[in-house]
Order: sequence, then structure tokens, then C-alpha cells
Amino acid sequence: MPPVSLVATLVATILGFMLGALWYGPLFGKAWMAAVGLNREQMTAGFNPAKTYGITFVLGFIAAWVFGLYVGQHPGFRFSVVLGAGIGLFWVMTSLATNYLFERRSARLILINGGYHVVRFALTGVAFALLG
Repeated sequence: MPPVSLVATLVATILGFMLGALWYGPLFGKAWMAAVGLNREQMTAGFNPAKTYGITFVLGFIAAWVFGLYVGQHPGFRFSVVLGAGIGLFWVMTSLATNYLFERRSARLILINGGYHVVRFALTGVAFALLG
């Protein structure tokens, strides 16, 4: 198993969190809540931030770590970023779309959630290209 940069893994995980704060906050927060059919009060009722963000951090860390296993040490910038965007678009977004079609969710929600993962994994690629 090739060594994976812990620094790149942590930076990628943190970049995903920062992107999420922007993406589901000022950029698409209102559209996302409307697409899932919830308002701010419903979103915060019974919300446990320590549990939710803690588990999300671990899951993001695992995803970044596995990305690092694939790209190895010192991947090229273009390769790493394009791979990340491709993973977000062709693996994550298409998987979400498959579920959302059966759940009868809107194309808008597919684009919001899937778009987040395209950018998130592209940023993961940046982290590994620069720090891996």
C-alpha cells in the first residue's frame, strides 16, 4: 500500500468542510432547503452538530485518504484535479441521480448536491497535487 500524505488528507477534508459551509450556506442554502422541502427551523430541530459534523469529518477523511491511495505520492496537478472532478461527476453525481430519480427528487437537488461533490473532489485533487 503506497503511503498517503496525512497533510493532504487533512487539508482535503477541511477544504470539503469549508466548501460545504459556502455551498449549503450563502451560495445554495435556500435553494437546497427548498429542494429538500425543509425550512431553517425544521433543519435545526433536533440537530446534533457534534455528531453530524464529527461523523461527516470522519467520512470526508476516509474519502480523501482513499483518493490519496489512488493518486499516490506527488500526482500531477492536472491529473489529480481532473480525476477529482471526474469522481464527483461520474461516480458521486450519477449515484445520487439514480437514487433521486426513484425518490422523485428534483433535478435541481441533483445539481446542487452533485455539484458540491464535483467541486469537493476537484479540491481534494488540488490538495493532493500540492501536498501529496
